[in-house]
Amino acid sequence: MNVKRWIARREPNWKQLDELLTRIEKRGLRSLSTEEIKNLASLYRSVSADLARARTHQIQVGNTLVQDLQRLTSRSYSQVYQGSRKQDWKSALDFYQWELPKVVRETIVYSAIATGIFFLGGLIAWWFSWRDPQFLEMIVPEHLIRTVRDDGKLWMGSILGTEPEAASQIMTNNLGVTFRAAAGGMTLGLFTIFVLFMNGLLIGGVGTLVGQNNLAFPFWAFVFPHGSLELPAIFFSGAAGLLIARGILFPGQYRRIDAVKIYGLKAAQLMFGVIPMLVVAGVIEGFFSPSPIVPDPFKYFAGIGLLIALIRYCGRKQGNS
Repeated sequence: MNVKRWIARREPNWKQLDELLTRIEKRGLRSLSTEEIKNLASLYRSVSADLARARTHQIQVGNTLVQDLQRLTSRSYSQVYQGSRKQDWKSALDFYQWELPKVVRETIVYSAIATGIFFLGGLIAWWFSWRDPQFLEMIVPEHLIRTVRDDGKLWMGSILGTEPEAASQIMTNNLGVTFRAAAGGMTLGLFTIFVLFMNGLLIGGVGTLVGQNNLAFPFWAFVFPHGSLELPAIFFSGAAGLLIARGILFPGQYRRIDAVKIYGLKAAQLMFGVIPMLVVAGVIEGFFSPSPIVPDPFKYFAGIGLLIALIRYCGRKQGNS
């Protein structure tokens, strides 16, 4: 191998890679254009091949050049692979810090419609349950009615002693409800409406049941802490389903397939926000809400505080603290 000729031919690539890496190390990956990022990966592979060849002819090339190429490939590996992982984490952090609140604000009309459907179900349940006891028996599980009416107590005490298992089951159940609500958008939104309405009907029926038996205060004390996150999560998932239905039914200026992609992306972003909300809500419902050690007034304050924090979070705009 003619070492001088090989070095002269390959050295421009080494210098170009070094310049790109220096820029990244000083100003971050975003200082590079898309084309330069592609070029970075190509140069890394090329220099890695040069390093392997230099090691094969190390006596002719010399230790200094081999060590220089080794450092260059090590820096490249750090940026191409480890740096991309850091970028992924930063992107995820940016999404939850700024992008999710923005999506929530942009889709607030759909969340409001979902909330309205839910509360319509609750209002209907309340209205008819006070007037017809048989209606209540149609929508509320029989064992809950027996516990409240016959025993004069709430059923949440059964969670005590099995908190980890209960929290896991609660999370699983709530995730199932929200994903059904979101996926219901594929049925032109009909199943989304059904899920929201039926959950509202159930909550309204249970709320009426405890109210009729003078257990409303401790019941809502149980609901408030986790409900401040769980119910908005259901409303957001309902909004996701309605967004998908919007893309199918009313594409507007877009082709239907493009509308489904655009509104489907916003729906997916909402669901990325729903999941951590339900995880936190499940932990609260499993460990905090049923705890007899925590006074009921404090549970109300905790729920109100969480709801205010959620509202403030959704109002975040980039540049605000």
